[in-house]
Amino acid sequence: MVVVDLDAFDANAADLTRRAAGKPVRVASKSLRIPALVRRALAHPGFAGVLSYSLREALWLVREGITDDVVMGYPTVDRGALCDLLADDHARARITLMVDDPAHLSLVEACTPSPKGVRVAVDIDAGLRLGRSHVGPKRSPLHDASEVIVFAREVVDRGFALVGAMTYEGQVAGVPDDVPNQRARSLVVRQLKSASLAQLEQRRRTIARDLRELVQLDFWNAGGSGSVETTVADPVVTEVAAGSGLLVPGLFDHYESFRPVPAAFFGVPVVRRPGGGLATVAGGGFVASGANGKDRLPLPWAPPDLHLTGLEGAGEVQTPLTGPGAQLLRIGDWVWFRHAKSGELAEHTNRVHLLRGAAIVESVPSYRGLGLAW
Repeated sequence: MVVVDLDAFDANAADLTRRAAGKPVRVASKSLRIPALVRRALAHPGFAGVLSYSLREALWLVREGITDDVVMGYPTVDRGALCDLLADDHARARITLMVDDPAHLSLVEACTPSPKGVRVAVDIDAGLRLGRSHVGPKRSPLHDASEVIVFAREVVDRGFALVGAMTYEGQVAGVPDDVPNQRARSLVVRQLKSASLAQLEQRRRTIARDLRELVQLDFWNAGGSGSVETTVADPVVTEVAAGSGLLVPGLFDHYESFRPVPAAFFGVPVVRRPGGGLATVAGGGFVASGANGKDRLPLPWAPPDLHLTGLEGAGEVQTPLTGPGAQLLRIGDWVWFRHAKSGELAEHTNRVHLLRGAAIVESVPSYRGLGLAW
């Protein structure tokens, strides 16, 4: 069973807009994957538009009337979806493709005799360079201003409408920097974040200045839930993306800059008492994507004082739990967990129960529950 606490969700939404200081917050749908919650976020003052992770998803969101403004967070090579987009004038005017390579343009051109008016945004590497080292997500090949301008000129020369830019500083937005019992590591992370922001602000300013000689952009998207304040402080940035900060998974617990409220949980029942102070629940092995590590495991949340075992961890069909809280559990009791990452939890359920206080006020489908797999 998956539940979302609407009081916590709404409080987190309000806090995100406060931190954004007047700049719009674009909903990162990858971090929700529940249409009713995308709608709910967009209904909050200060939220505008969706950052989509799939073109087929973007088409569905527009056609369902959930939003009329979708920016692709990633390039697409889905030829069928591209041809579908280009044959639909309504969707074509409301969806912005993300590109960072001439090959992305060629895929669009293969679907249409003329790309004139096709909305695109250029993804610019926002990583920190320290000598030959690169700190940050391995995304766009475009880093230096000269590289961006050469590509942007090709976009315009080939007839596309260059309307936006993106710089996602994942090494700032997605890395906890105030982790208990990791003071030295947290200090290093904060220093890398500071250096990254200083380098990126200077580079963004140069790129924005050079781009203005070529085109007038509609938007400059950047950041994420973990970097809202620092991202919007850059005058080049016109909007910030956020999604994980609404549901608050385990990986978003230990940031120095903000303290959100956990809002999403999944519950599994106790099915065994194997002895030795252990309680075993059914399933629960919803492990997050990313580099393998303990931080990718689900976090036992309620009742308190429960821990995964070192030998089995979180299993597909059973998860043994230890700790003082395990001794109080009986067969049939429920244990509640938090997923390590936001959005991925919705891939494990068809329906999500929305809570207001202690009462379920509505049950809504996830993308999976609607038969949608992007």
